[in-house]
Amino acid sequence: MDKIPVRSLNQEVAQRIREMIRKGHLEKGDRIVEKELCQAMGVSRTPLREALRMLSSEGLVELIPNKGARVVEPTMRDIREMFWVMSILEGACARECAGKMDEKGLNKLENLYQKLEKYCQEQNHEKYMAVNHSYHTLIQELAGNRVLSEVINGLRQKILLYRYRQIYQPSRLQASMQEHRELQEAFRRRDPENAERLVKEHLIRQCEALESVYPETSDPSPSKSPRKRGDK
Repeated sequence: MDKIPVRSLNQEVAQRIREMIRKGHLEKGDRIVEKELCQAMGVSRTPLREALRMLSSEGLVELIPNKGARVVEPTMRDIREMFWVMSILEGACARECAGKMDEKGLNKLENLYQKLEKYCQEQNHEKYMAVNHSYHTLIQELAGNRVLSEVINGLRQKILLYRYRQIYQPSRLQASMQEHRELQEAFRRRDPENAERLVKEHLIRQCEALESVYPETSDPSPSKSPRKRGDK
């Protein structure tokens, strides 16, 4: 594993751990062994513990007094609630964005939209989701509502992990691309009502794609001991 650069160390460490969870290198119930992660990332325990506190606030990690931390995952109900709230917030952004759209902003969106088409055709899920993140972030920026943007940023990291997971569900990549085609057309037409509706539906469909992945209940029973990373 590459050493982490000095800049934004806490955030970098948190992002590395999110990626480990997303890719299954850290699974639900795994105990996070600080010494191992510090050695692998080339950092001290201070930024790692700060990162774990950040991830705890996102519901990805549980901090256990005198025992350390373990990976947790929210219930499907928790995920539904996150997506529902995000659909309202991003829907509001889409409405504002479409209402304020100028040619410069539309051209920026078109550029990202064409990349989405390219990566969808190539079945490149990772690049598709990276551009998708940029596309939705640009909508947020073009909306020009600072307070709304701050509220969305507080939820974005929590929901990003699940946005990545849903794209790998059967037929979801093509469905997502079709949703973006319809959304981009709404922006071309400067249609606030349709833009808001389509973004809301897009978020809800992302959530629906996760139904088979997450159970209705989350944590293992109290009697089940957390599994150490690396245990079989």
